[in-house]
Amino acid sequence: MSRISYEEQAKQNVNKLLDYASRRLYLDDYDRVYAQNALLDALKLTEPYDGQLKPYEFYQVMDQLSDYAVRKKIIDEHEKLNFETKLIGMVMPAPSKVVEMFDDIAAYNGAEAALNMLFKLGEDSAYLRRPDLDKNIIWEHDDNKRGKIIVTINLSKPEKTPEQVRLAKLAKGGYPKCMLCAENLGWAGNAAKPARQTLRTIPFELDGEKWFLQFSPYQYFDQHVIAISNEHRPMCVTEGTFRRMLDFVDMFPHYFIGSNAALPIVGGSILAHDHYQGGKKVLPVFGRPERRTFVSLKYGNIKISVVDWYNSIVRLEGADRSSLIKCVNAFAKAWDEYSDQSVDILCCTQQDGERVQHNAITPIASKNERGEYQFNLILRNNRTDEKHPYGIFHPAEELHNIKQEAIGIIEVMGLFILPGRLARECEQIKDILTGKTPLDLRSIAGDDHPLHKHLGMISQLAVDHGTSCTESQAENGITAYINTACERILDTTAVFKNDEKGQQAFDKFINSVI
Repeated sequence: MSRISYEEQAKQNVNKLLDYASRRLYLDDYDRVYAQNALLDALKLTEPYDGQLKPYEFYQVMDQLSDYAVRKKIIDEHEKLNFETKLIGMVMPAPSKVVEMFDDIAAYNGAEAALNMLFKLGEDSAYLRRPDLDKNIIWEHDDNKRGKIIVTINLSKPEKTPEQVRLAKLAKGGYPKCMLCAENLGWAGNAAKPARQTLRTIPFELDGEKWFLQFSPYQYFDQHVIAISNEHRPMCVTEGTFRRMLDFVDMFPHYFIGSNAALPIVGGSILAHDHYQGGKKVLPVFGRPERRTFVSLKYGNIKISVVDWYNSIVRLEGADRSSLIKCVNAFAKAWDEYSDQSVDILCCTQQDGERVQHNAITPIASKNERGEYQFNLILRNNRTDEKHPYGIFHPAEELHNIKQEAIGIIEVMGLFILPGRLARECEQIKDILTGKTPLDLRSIAGDDHPLHKHLGMISQLAVDHGTSCTESQAENGITAYINTACERILDTTAVFKNDEKGQQAFDKFINSVI
């Protein structure tokens, strides 16, 4: 194909992108010529296309435009995604315009409709890349006594090539300070941080502070949203956190909002920037009933209960906001200082003469079916010892082939986000169970074998199912193994174990507060 034909194709794709933006991205007719000239300049084209266009697919158009930019040496191959984001950003409404649209819809149709608009704009602009998100492998496991869990193998974040890793290390950091900072709005991106010209955020106040809302680009569950402090400050959970969370659910009652514990191992998120995660109430913990309830003389108008769940959750419910915050704060402060050596709980230890905090909570606020406020307080502890170098209440090393990373707010609520490499490794394990690949445990035990970390899993599956399974039998066996591993991980995170001794200790803690 000649240079002219490639240029003609690029011109056509510019027009297709403009047409798409007019229909889906709120591009005003008056702004079309302005956006067209910005696109022509970015692609080093001298004039627009003048002719009839055929039907097209948005992602195909963007891929062809970035391919053209590579061919013309405007960008390098590894810069394609950031370049596509740049082009789409040129045809989107300005951030202030999106805020104006959001406020208008919220005023006339309600906050839920406004959030639906923002979410759809995220999908239509490829900020939420639906073709990538749809690659994730998701299933539910409901064959257990304490409620279903959801498992997802995350394939929406492609593994970086060695060259991309090298360039990321060389990229200068410092601005924006982190992936959550307000300065990401319109960020051009580099090898270390993704472009954010298609990001749109909604500012609001929580407890008198400036915060903003955006959707998570990874969308681990339905309308996965992030509330972020305008100030780049470390994660913390204080009484102010609880007030801000109730402000949030007052504005968006169809969402929950929660915070990771502000400690490593149990934090599982970006601890350098204060933020919360929320979304629609689809995570398994919301469907769990109470195991038992308590009568309190101090907080008589607050329902206090233990949730029938894997980890240790105190559920607090009530219509009186002030009383509920006092009760939540009392539990949080009590847990900060609570120790019970009979169940391995030490709130803190001394290291090099300094106090190191180990107890923390993961608070989750929502409104229940009666319209009352509800807090689920998940009790966490990040202490390690010689026997448990990764954490006493963190998955043991034998489970790290499934999940080694910190078990944060999303996992403890029943949604497991497993690494993408697991999909490829499970296919290789399936080949062993079906006999396509001979079972050689000695070879697998070698440090350089790609399935080395799965040696125990493969050995167990081979004993349980043999190595002449059908495809379906092998898949079911592997899935069942992963399900059991996820259950064990959740059980491990329980500071008060789900046995008689652990639950008696749990009651002792609750009674010390109420």
